[in-house]
Amino acid sequence: MEEDTVLVEIESDKVAVPVMAPHDGTITKILAAEGEMVKVGQELVTIKEGAVEKKEETASTPASAPAPAEAKAPAAAASKPAAPKPAPPRPAAAPVAAAPADGSRERKVAISSMRARIADRLKASQNTAAMLSTFQEIDMSTLISMRNKYKDAFLEKHGVKLGFMSAFVKASAIALQEVPVINAQMDTEEGTITYHDYVDISVAVAAPKGLVVPVLRDCQDMSFADVEKSIGSFAEKAKKGTLTLPEMTGGTFTISNGGTYGSLFGTPLINLPQSAILGMHATKIKPWVLPDGTIGARPIMVVVLTYDHRLIDGRDAVTFLVKVKNIIEDPSRIVLDLP
Repeated sequence: MEEDTVLVEIESDKVAVPVMAPHDGTITKILAAEGEMVKVGQELVTIKEGAVEKKEETASTPASAPAPAEAKAPAAAASKPAAPKPAPPRPAAAPVAAAPADGSRERKVAISSMRARIADRLKASQNTAAMLSTFQEIDMSTLISMRNKYKDAFLEKHGVKLGFMSAFVKASAIALQEVPVINAQMDTEEGTITYHDYVDISVAVAAPKGLVVPVLRDCQDMSFADVEKSIGSFAEKAKKGTLTLPEMTGGTFTISNGGTYGSLFGTPLINLPQSAILGMHATKIKPWVLPDGTIGARPIMVVVLTYDHRLIDGRDAVTFLVKVKNIIEDPSRIVLDLP
C-alpha cells in the first residue's frame, strides 16, 4: 500500500471523507468494521511502515534493513460520528439481495450511512423546533430584466454566469442583519441565545449521493460575483465528491432552491442548530394586479420562511420575508442601501 492510498471513506450526514494512508506500508490490523460508528480521532487501522515492494522484487526484507515502525491512521475529523467503508466507494445503496426469479416486482437495498444520518437529523429537527412557515409571492420581473440586460457583460467580466441565487443571498444577508433574531441560535440546555454579527449562509447544491449544503462565509461582504463564483466552485466540488467538512459546517441560515427542480410550493425543514430556512420555488407566469389596477401577466415566485417559533416571533419572520421581497422586486435598493 502506497502513501495517500484511500484506506476507508467516512460518511457523515453531510459529506463522505476519504482517509488516506499517511505513508507507504502494510495494513497489519483493522480496528473498525464496515458500517461501524466511529468517533472523531478514533484509530481505524494499524500500518506497518515500509516501502511498497514491486512485483519483480522478492518478498523477503534484507536482514540489514531496519525494523519497520508501526503507525496508526486516525479517523478523519468530523462534526458527527460516522461510519467507515473501504475504498473505492461502493454505491450508496447497494442491493442486498438480487430480485427473485419468481417475477417479484420488489427489491430491497441497504440504507446508506449518509441517508440514515440525514433521516435522523431531519426527524430531530421536526421533534425539536416549533416550526412555523410564512409565505410571500415575489414579482420577479425587474430581477429577470436586470439579469437579461447584464448577463453577457457579467459573464465577460467575472467569468461566471449571473443567476438568481446571488440576488437572494444578498437580499437575505441584508434582511438577516436588519432582523438579527432570524440569524440567531437558541440553546435550551445552556439557556442562551447566540446572535451572530456575520452571515454565513448554507446553500443546497446537488451531489451524486444527494443534496449537500456548503456554507458561503461572510455573505454580508460578498458581491453578486463572489456569490456566483463560490456556488459554482462548491457545485463542482460536490460533483467530484471533494467537499470538506469545514466547508459544510457552521452556517447560520440556509437557502434551499426547490424551484430548480420545478417545485411550486413547499415548506423546508430547519437545519438545526439554525433557526430558519428560506425556500425558493419555481417562477410561474400568473395574472397579477399591477400598480395602476390593471391585470397583466407577471413571473411570480412563491418563497417561504420556515422558522423556529420558540425563538422567532411571527412579526420578525414576516418583517424578514417582506424585506427580501422588496429587495428582489427592486434590486436597486441594494446599491442605494434603502430599506
